[in-house]
Amino acid sequence: MFANKTLLITGGTGSFGNAVLRRFLDSDLHEIRILSRDEKKQDDMRKKFNNVKLKFYIGDVRDYQSVLNAVRGVDFIYHAAALKQVPSCEFHPMEAVKTNVLGTENVLEAAINCGVQRVVCLSTDKAVYPINAMGISKAMMEKVIVAKSRSSTSTVICTTRYGNVMASRGSVIPLFTNQIRTGQSITITDPNMTRFMMTLDDAVDLVLYAFKNGSPGEIFVQKAPAATIEVLAKALTGLLGVPEHPINVIGTRHGEKLYEALLSREEMVAAEDLGGYYRVPPDLRDLNYGKFVEQGEVKISEATDYNSHNTIRLDVDGMRELLMKLRFIQALVKGENIEPEE
Repeated sequence: MFANKTLLITGGTGSFGNAVLRRFLDSDLHEIRILSRDEKKQDDMRKKFNNVKLKFYIGDVRDYQSVLNAVRGVDFIYHAAALKQVPSCEFHPMEAVKTNVLGTENVLEAAINCGVQRVVCLSTDKAVYPINAMGISKAMMEKVIVAKSRSSTSTVICTTRYGNVMASRGSVIPLFTNQIRTGQSITITDPNMTRFMMTLDDAVDLVLYAFKNGSPGEIFVQKAPAATIEVLAKALTGLLGVPEHPINVIGTRHGEKLYEALLSREEMVAAEDLGGYYRVPPDLRDLNYGKFVEQGEVKISEATDYNSHNTIRLDVDGMRELLMKLRFIQALVKGENIEPEE
């Protein structure tokens, strides 16, 4: 489906963008465009990959014109541009709205106006039962996607929803490893806090699945194991040969939950189990509810959600095995000093 096509990655200089780029660079895509507002990261990426397929666009998803300039002539879009740090969004909630909600509106409007075939947007488990500004803005982003899907006849827009992507830029694993390497105590918010664990390769697999199989307004979730933060810390200290490294419990940060959910109870009722994934269809009804008859016998009150407390729970050995799938961790175990996934 990608032969001689053009792909745009918004926020393409981030961890997801780099991972998608590594997967697609040797494909039969004709051109890959990177839209971001960081000229330094773009220059680094240009030098690192040194590939004529790559085209770079300086711009911001908040600015419709700069998005439009990048979207013209594009066949597919992977929309990864976002503000994603929970505490910073708590202190600057309107900035989260501008990027995650209004920025997504700009990307989708440009995609529809330019005849883009497919758009896959990146969401987060924090959009389910959201309590923080980042999650609320992502939940609103998902509503924008479904609303656009109702009116778009040619552009297919769907969503992928993730938990923690291990060793991505700004995530907890690079923080913990840096604290270990520099002799600082590992700072844990709550030892019993659970989070879904996914590799960047898993994230790219989910994007590809959505590109190939998604219908308008659908949400795709990959089934993923989870671990407590304490288990993660013990797995890392064991792998790096410092099992007795000190741990400092600092308490939860602004807007943090004890556990995250990838699917709500309401979504689980409607979700289709695809084996390794869940597919959640959108509610594309209009407001004339009397025309419709309720289907099925499952009651929302009897359903359960899909969260990091009730999914497969990793122990220390299982967490170590998953960590060793990361190039970043493999290098650290060998004593090599490299940066997290880029």
